[in-house]
Amino acid sequence: MNVGLYFGSFNPIHHGHLIVASYILNKQLVDQIWFVVSPLNPFKEKKDLINEYTRLELVKIAIDGERNMRSIDVEFKMPKPSYTIDTLKTLNHLYPEHYFKVIVGADSYENIERWKSGTEILESNPIIVYRRLGYSFAPKGDKHIYLSESPLIEISSTAIRRMIKAKESIRYLVLDRVIEEIDKSSIYKY
Repeated sequence: MNVGLYFGSFNPIHHGHLIVASYILNKQLVDQIWFVVSPLNPFKEKKDLINEYTRLELVKIAIDGERNMRSIDVEFKMPKPSYTIDTLKTLNHLYPEHYFKVIVGADSYENIERWKSGTEILESNPIIVYRRLGYSFAPKGDKHIYLSESPLIEISSTAIRRMIKAKESIRYLVLDRVIEEIDKSSIYKY
């Protein structure tokens, strides 16, 4: 099975994430998308992250009922911070029957050589790159797919967290059932 690995903090998951995932599935570039919830991204500050299990639960709530999407916590059992190369090796070992493609935004793709073993990732994995405002695409490998027609959705988890703290509405940015869980649990409010 072709599986797209959509790595992220998902802090919180929002419509932009889901629109990108849906677009990739509709284009039949993969059979399934696995949301890989990263406990600690080496390029992000820990102080802004809520508990990884809470973020995983929000992803599960967001994709509930989607038969071609699932969330995985493989990085929860790995050393922190999380490195894509290590996760790819672990998943290839655990699921040798699957063919994995990495899903990244053009901003991340532009800087992929800065990642741990970024060159190895570029050389050994198909990469699906979706558009991001202000970033162009220069191919770094022949197995890399640029989604030049993908929706350009500029929703930021950082902005959503600020809005929650400011007691502003995040309706239409985040699924209603995710908002209900955020309100019920009072996460991001402090």
